[in-house]
Amino acid sequence: MERSEDQILAEELAALGAVSGGSGGLVRVVAKLLRKDVHEIDLVAPLPFDAVVKRVSHVLGSAGRAVETASAGTGEEETIRVVVGGGAGGLNPVVVTARVLKAAEDSTEIWLRAAAKEGLIRQRAGEKTAVRLAALLGEVGSER
Repeated sequence: MERSEDQILAEELAALGAVSGGSGGLVRVVAKLLRKDVHEIDLVAPLPFDAVVKRVSHVLGSAGRAVETASAGTGEEETIRVVVGGGAGGLNPVVVTARVLKAAEDSTEIWLRAAAKEGLIRQRAGEKTAVRLAALLGEVGSER
């Protein structure tokens, strides 16, 4: 991954600020000072690696806009990152990162992480987005 979650979130919030007539640069600076709501979920899918990568790509692609995708080159790990609208009215950008790891021939692990900036009013956009996307992936895993 080339850009950090904080950089992506600051850029997304700055773009929203510029669209609404504000100063994108000022919003970018303020966004870096806001705390992050981060939620991670571990899932295990009883499916082959390639099938899980397709499923995760489809679910995340349907939920948001792809930001970055990285493959480890070994065919045993793939990382997919999207930006999804969360919070009130879907206006708070949430960076969702899914790392898909081949565990065994018929078993694949998914590490799902969602992060969003929080203002004075806690919306828990990162947590709510991670839970919603994990449910869409259709597997029950262990939360961290």
